[in-house]
Amino acid sequence: AAASKSTACASSEKYIYPIIMSTSISANNASSGGNNESTVSSEVEETMSRIRSHKGVEGVIIMNKEGSTIQSTLSEEQTLIHSALLSQLATKASSLVETIDMNDELTFLRIRSRNREIMIAPDKEFLLVVIQNPNATE
Repeated sequence: AAASKSTACASSEKYIYPIIMSTSISANNASSGGNNESTVSSEVEETMSRIRSHKGVEGVIIMNKEGSTIQSTLSEEQTLIHSALLSQLATKASSLVETIDMNDELTFLRIRSRNREIMIAPDKEFLLVVIQNPNATE
């Protein structure tokens, strides 16, 4: 049973993590470059659709560092709760990493419980959050 859990975990990380990181990098490049707003918006929509198509993904949230939602696939109530708590958690985790080593920074935060997995990819201005059920069969 332990081997199958680690395989499922590695499998989800293998597919979701690169997408989250490339999205985070793309969002940062788009926000600092000369891309027009409609191109950025369509790229964000396409990326969110691609992430949601993965097995077990229950929601995707893009928010600023303060927790203000930019885009979400969750209900308004769930989005507000998750955004407030996860932005605080990411800030504290980032602070911890920098306290331990001033030359280091938080690049990815993953929280796993029995039923859910929350992955947070922080960027300079934004947080990308993916919530999934790692035990999902579809």
